[in-house]
Amino acid sequence: MKTKITELFGIEHPIIQGGMHYVGFAELAAAVSNAGGLGIITGLTQKTPADLANEIARCHDMTDKPFGVNITFLPIVQSPDYPGYVQAIIDGGVKIVETAGNNPQEYLPPLKDAGITGAAAEVLACALTRIDAGQPPLVPRGRRRCRRRYQEQLRPQ
Repeated sequence: MKTKITELFGIEHPIIQGGMHYVGFAELAAAVSNAGGLGIITGLTQKTPADLANEIARCHDMTDKPFGVNITFLPIVQSPDYPGYVQAIIDGGVKIVETAGNNPQEYLPPLKDAGITGAAAEVLACALTRIDAGQPPLVPRGRRRCRRRYQEQLRPQ
């Protein structure tokens, strides 16, 4: 099946696993990717950036297909080591990042500088909005209007 989403992420089917805390480990991400979708490792399920780096390496060992990492930017007093998690993603060669929660804007420049130009969004159609505007599809969050506008583009071509 060919859609803009499959072309954008280099996957066979327009199926994208969302980040799921305590479930999104390398085994699930690799299984989804090996089945032709886009598997996602849930970054904050890993207690430290080093643990995330190990999980990314494990996923690379289980699949040669594209997979991504989810980072949720939590509205809490003591934030996780977000720069460390971002660096683990960059060092691990991951090219697709999904974000959720608070605005991740301050963490996007290092991802862009590392060549990470594909990012799944809560509503992936917003990535298409950015592509149409000539911008890389680094999308912090989706919007309902994007989904309506690009619903036809998510269908097979």
